[in-house]
Amino acid sequence: MKTSKFLLIIILFISIHSFAQSQMEEKREQIKTLKVGFITNELALTPDEAAKFWPIYNAYEDKQFEIKHQKMKAFKERMDSDLDKMNEKEASALLAQMQSNDDELYQIRKKFISNLKNILPATKIIKLKKAEDDFNRKLLQQYRNKGSRK
Repeated sequence: MKTSKFLLIIILFISIHSFAQSQMEEKREQIKTLKVGFITNELALTPDEAAKFWPIYNAYEDKQFEIKHQKMKAFKERMDSDLDKMNEKEASALLAQMQSNDDELYQIRKKFISNLKNILPATKIIKLKKAEDDFNRKLLQQYRNKGSRK
């Protein structure tokens, strides 16, 4: 009897966890779709530019997401622990890993821009940065507005 209750609880937990993950993935895809439309509109990409731009941009975004959310997750967990108990050697190692991730993000951004120079004029690359910032600002503002209505 205890085993069946335990099994039922585990199945319920896994179901809830899977449902939450699928909802988060769906939200992420919705945001990505909105971002694509926003950037396409802001940059006024020609069909030829768009055909070359989006595969490079998507690969860049995927790599950036991986670094930020996979590698940084371990650091966040570590930083959420009791920092007062961390010794100097552990703190130095964590700091070095954080700097390494920042360097990696910088290098992929640098490579991304270098690749874009073969596809887009410099003015559109600058507009891309502005469009990304504007999109993120609008997304954050909508999130804040949604939270204040509750």
